[in-house]
Amino acid sequence: MDKHSAKISKFLSLILRHKPQVIGLHLDANGWAQVDELIELVNQHGIALSSEMLDVIVGNNDKARFTFNADRTQIRANQGHSLNIDLDLVAEPPPAILFHGTATRFLSSIRDKGLLSGSRQHVHLSAEEVNAIKVGQRHGNPIVLTIQAAAMGQAGYQFFCSQNGVWLTERVPPQYIVFPSKAGPVSGG
Repeated sequence: MDKHSAKISKFLSLILRHKPQVIGLHLDANGWAQVDELIELVNQHGIALSSEMLDVIVGNNDKARFTFNADRTQIRANQGHSLNIDLDLVAEPPPAILFHGTATRFLSSIRDKGLLSGSRQHVHLSAEEVNAIKVGQRHGNPIVLTIQAAAMGQAGYQFFCSQNGVWLTERVPPQYIVFPSKAGPVSGG
């Protein structure tokens, strides 16, 4: 993705996940926005966006952050909302383990409180360690935590898998987190 498309993608993340009011966009209860309205309002906000460019951004986003509805008249973010959005996710049994990438500076708090959703609706977990490393690198000196997801599921915690493969849960208590024995840097391979 080129720099211009990456900039628009980040702006769309802001609009579709956190602040649609910045451009006056309406999201329905499930987070859907009308594509035509989105394009018109983004352009009115001074950022050039066409339906073709939006197709490229949705199709080429390395994190698959956005999705169209079946007839491509609506768009929404797949997860990561700080807004109260019902993504119509169905609880499902998670894999035995999942991973969470974070920065080492957060370890003390995580050891005490576990993983909390904070301003978002869910804690985001990865099925693959390499994806968790990438997430952790965005926050500083990365570290990957192993989550005993199957044990959490057996204890009654619910898990959801978003359309782009990110696992979501409300919180992860500390007793289900396996901390690396050495909190040094991890490699992105």
